[in-house]
Amino acid sequence: MLPRSLLAAPVVLTLLLQACTTAPAPTSVAPVPAVETTDQAPAPKAPELELNLPQQPTCDCTPVEVADYTFLEKGYRYLLDGEYRDAMEYFLRYQRLESSPRAQLEAGIAITYVQMLPRSNFYNPVVARRSFSVLRKQNAKELKVHDFTRLMRQSLINFVEEHKEIDKLKANNTRLQQDLKKREEALKKLRDLTLSQ
Repeated sequence: MLPRSLLAAPVVLTLLLQACTTAPAPTSVAPVPAVETTDQAPAPKAPELELNLPQQPTCDCTPVEVADYTFLEKGYRYLLDGEYRDAMEYFLRYQRLESSPRAQLEAGIAITYVQMLPRSNFYNPVVARRSFSVLRKQNAKELKVHDFTRLMRQSLINFVEEHKEIDKLKANNTRLQQDLKKREEALKKLRDLTLSQ
């Protein structure tokens, strides 16, 4: 039989090893001395850290005016569906509620566009041409109007040019009819003269 001391040796070694692993390790950090504050001398400040970053140019950080296109875009949707009365109502609302030069130009062009459409209830090409002659002087690109408004403006320019051509053709037609009438009257007089002889 083994002596008792040999049997107890592994148990004692295990306990010693376990004690070594659970004991706290000694720290080597020295304690920080307390800073004495007096009324006479302030505590020294650490120097500010300076970064070598490229300088950003100063920007104008004023908020950009955002236009509310709700009524204008609703008007466009109704216009696309052929609902001219509803489209005109929304364009007029947009004109009343927005006061910027851009909004006034957008609303004016949209209203004039509806007035130029023959199927519209508001069709009046004479009034539309008159109002567009004023609106056309404003720079739509510079005012950054809505893209649909720029398309309408271009269409209105085409309408105005076509109406000028139509007016010229009508004037030529009237003149030709008057000339034809005069010739017919001259031929009739000539026929009467030849028959009387």
